[in-house]
Order: sequence, then structure tokens, then C-alpha cells
Amino acid sequence: MAGFLREVYGIAYADLAFLKRNIVTTLISSLVSPILYLIAFGYGMRAGDTEAGVSYIAYVVPGIVAISSMTAGFSSTAQKILIQRLFHSSFDEMVLSSVRISSIVVGKSVIGMVRGLMGTSIMLAIGCLLTPELILSAPLILSVVFCCFTFALLGVMAGLLVDSTPTLNMVTSLVILPMTFMCGTLFSIDSLPDFAGKILWALPLTHSSQLIRSFALGHGLEWVSLLVLSIYAAAFFAIDHYIIRNQKY
Repeated sequence: MAGFLREVYGIAYADLAFLKRNIVTTLISSLVSPILYLIAFGYGMRAGDTEAGVSYIAYVVPGIVAISSMTAGFSSTAQKILIQRLFHSSFDEMVLSSVRISSIVVGKSVIGMVRGLMGTSIMLAIGCLLTPELILSAPLILSVVFCCFTFALLGVMAGLLVDSTPTLNMVTSLVILPMTFMCGTLFSIDSLPDFAGKILWALPLTHSSQLIRSFALGHGLEWVSLLVLSIYAAAFFAIDHYIIRNQKY
């Protein structure tokens, strides 16, 4: 285990060093979209109580946290791997080393986790200041970490499979952007037609939002959402491992 953790740290070190040198710009860029969502949806479009029995601010903040965990975890990881593969050739050198493939997968996910936690932590702090209905707890923090890790693994897969920046942008537009607005983050999917709701219940961001919101509002653990996210995380990890092991990137 100690050897595995050392390998993960070695893989993640360069990405974390780059993040440290650009911490201010990274933090600002990570907060712009969540704050705009909060202002536009939390104050500009909705008011009063929701079907969850809480104010819309208390309802939407966990959804925005889920969005931040997805966008930061996915984008930062995918972009890093794409650049290292296509322009620096450093990814191939890393794969050819004696490091375990599982260490590479987890190590390359660390930057996405850290980027996601930076934005989500501040959003949770802002949410707790805006409304006393939100409850900050250890299970809530752990759920955010797990969501960041899951979407970082998805980012690793995208970074391995796409062959250009325009292709990555297309994947973001077709996959990440629709989930941002439709997966129960800013409004309940119960308000959508039944067929649309069934499709959205199969997507990871829906369960990420459910899991985070449940802990944030003090409702306890959403077992189904945790199980679905665990299946997604295991699937993303297995696919990443397969792609690297068989050099399908």
C-alpha cells in the first residue's frame, strides 16, 4: 500500500506543482461559473420553498457543488492528459516506466480531485453563510471528495480517447454541458416528462447531486445514489486501466 501511494504521489507531483504555481488564477477561474449559477438561479430565477421543504438557495447550492465537482474534475484531468499525450510525449514515458497502471490512473485523477475540492469547498462555505438550512459535516465532505474522484476518472478516460482539443470540446458540449443543467442540480427532474426522468436517473451527475444534497440538508445517506456512483467509478477506473494497459490511446 505504501508503495502504491508513493507511486500515486510521484505521478501527481508535476500536476500539483503546476497547480501551486498558478493557484490564484486557478481558484478564480474555478469560482466564476459556480457563483454565476448561484446568482442567476438562486436569486434571479427562483424564490420560496421547494418540494424538498427547504428554500431554493438551500436546494440549489448542493446542486452547484455537484456541478463544480464534475466540471473541475473532468476538465482539468482530461486537458492535462491530452496535452501530455499529444504535445509533450511525457505520458508515454510514464507508461513505459515501472509504475503500476493503477497508480497512473489514480495519480492522474488527483489534479481533478484537488481542483474540484477547491471550488466546492468555497461554495459550501458560501452556502452555509447564506442559509442555516445547509449542514456541513464529515459525510458531506467525503461525498464531495468521492464525486470529484469519480468525474476525474471520467476525465482520464476522455483524455486518453480524444485525439484533439476540438474533439475534447465537443465531448464537453455533448456530455458535460447537458448534464450540468438537466441532472437535478438546479431543479428537480420530477418536473420533466417521465421518459426524460428515467434517462436522467441513469446519469452520474444526478446521483452526485442527490448524494451531496441529502447530506447537506441533513437527510442522511442516499444508498442508491452511492451505489450508482460507486458502479460508475469502478467502471471508469476499469476502462482507464484497460486503455492504458493495452495502449488503446
